Amino acid sequence: MNDFVLKEITNKDFNKELDLIGFDKTYQLKFQEKMKYKNIKIFNLNLAQANILKQTALMFGADCAINRNVITGNIEKSDVILCGSFSQIRKISEKLKYQPFKFKILAEQILDLLNKQSRNKTKLVGILNITPDSFSDGGLYLDKELAIKHLLTLIEDGADIIDIGAESTRPYSNAVDTKTQIERLEPILKFLQKEKLKINVSIDTRDSVVADFALNNGVKIINDVSGLDYDHNMSEIIAKYDAGIIIQHSKGDPSSMQDNPCYNNLIEDIYFNLKNKIEFAKDEGIKNIIIDPGIGFGKTKEHNLEILNRIEEFFTLDKPIMVGLSRKSFLGDFKNNQDKDALSLALSYPLIKSGINYLRVHNVKLHKNMLNLI
Repeated sequence: MNDFVLKEITNKDFNKELDLIGFDKTYQLKFQEKMKYKNIKIFNLNLAQANILKQTALMFGADCAINRNVITGNIEKSDVILCGSFSQIRKISEKLKYQPFKFKILAEQILDLLNKQSRNKTKLVGILNITPDSFSDGGLYLDKELAIKHLLTLIEDGADIIDIGAESTRPYSNAVDTKTQIERLEPILKFLQKEKLKINVSIDTRDSVVADFALNNGVKIINDVSGLDYDHNMSEIIAKYDAGIIIQHSKGDPSSMQDNPCYNNLIEDIYFNLKNKIEFAKDEGIKNIIIDPGIGFGKTKEHNLEILNRIEEFFTLDKPIMVGLSRKSFLGDFKNNQDKDALSLALSYPLIKSGINYLRVHNVKLHKNMLNLI
């Protein structure tokens, strides 16, 4: 007697797999929901809510992990993890709509999460450092003519946005004064205005005065690596110009952020930090918000890798995500940028496959070639 032949399916193109076995096309969309699974963590439920959610999940063949003390009543609140296929979770949500304890609101939030599954094609943010001391290319583009030449190269290589920085925020760097940043930026921004180049530009600065200067000279986005912590006037300036903001998570100031960074729960600490800042920015009148988990900003190598491996958990924040891992020190101690670019590209691949919105990179051409390939 021959053994059965089994093969696990990892292909996310469920239509193709169903076609291969001759499955009825009219039922494909519904069946796909049984093939896709989701694990959703829900925070701070009371005991009644946790118990009802658990029992409802079991009713549909799914499950919900709760704190072991919920059954004894020895705690007041519990985080829970709801897990099941999309089909099961939809049925659970429909059932919850008719339950008390605000479950209708929770059901709508869960369904909203399931419905937001589309992923945009990754865009490339080319890095232009006009500084003497950036960790990868400090001093290379401090000269105006060399900076403009590199700017044009980044555009030609396929950058969707050019991120220009006049202050290095590498580990153990010191702040650069407002006047110096503006002096470095002015000739580049004047060139962009004069040539009317059709390229989006962001300015990498923590300084609201620098941001005001840049936005008054045609820039549309500010990349604040402090996540609005460094200069409390930044949100007002962004809102005044109806500009975009990249809110990055950073644990501490660049001068000390790598001094033994510690977290209670890395991903959740970053998640709630960004969530609170999104809400703050919206309250300040900022509409165009991009978030960045801040690779290398108050993180160890292990922290950085965990963020990259779990990047999709930040999709729940429902904002475009940018990741900047290019040539950073956690990749290793290499003497040339070619080796760093190769490793940057390798780690960028799963981010692109996950549907990350923006990659901030030094070598635009290399990453553009990969985007065209996949």
